[in-house]
Amino acid sequence: MIIETERLILRPWEESDAESLYTYASDPDIGHPAGWSAHTSVENSLEIIKNVLSANETYAVCLKADNKAIGSVGLKMGSATDMTERDDECELGYWLGKPFWGRGIIPEAARALICHGFQNLGMRAIWCGYYDGNEKSKRAMSKCGFKYHHTTEGLEVPLLGEVRTGHVTLLTKEEWLNYGNK
Repeated sequence: MIIETERLILRPWEESDAESLYTYASDPDIGHPAGWSAHTSVENSLEIIKNVLSANETYAVCLKADNKAIGSVGLKMGSATDMTERDDECELGYWLGKPFWGRGIIPEAARALICHGFQNLGMRAIWCGYYDGNEKSKRAMSKCGFKYHHTTEGLEVPLLGEVRTGHVTLLTKEEWLNYGNK
């Protein structure tokens, strides 16, 4: 499935995206705040595409101008998320290459995927979380209408071998409808 917005194309990840993925995901400022290590090679990025980014409802974020992957946005459902056990709820996740920060790209991509989740996938609520200190992610959630739900201390971050504080936000379908689907 391909989702288009005013400026973006959200499409499935392809193996040919490995070099672009490595370009952005090798920056420690990208993965570390989200709880994963910087990519170490194009081959490492290719494995991530095959084993992680190939998941259902996970999309490469691309500018319409060149359709080149510059980030990722996805909805984790079922056993892929630990934020909910309900079949009609999921978790939103995203990241964006640093050269594209500050342009409203992730809120635009996230809004499109939120709409897809509520309208096409039958979700009644979408969860989203960020680790303490990740103000950019917190701000993107706020721009999409998510509201603070709770904080958890002592969260294990297995990919980094760290313990952090996590903050969880929630957007219900009712709130989304009232928010104006912006």
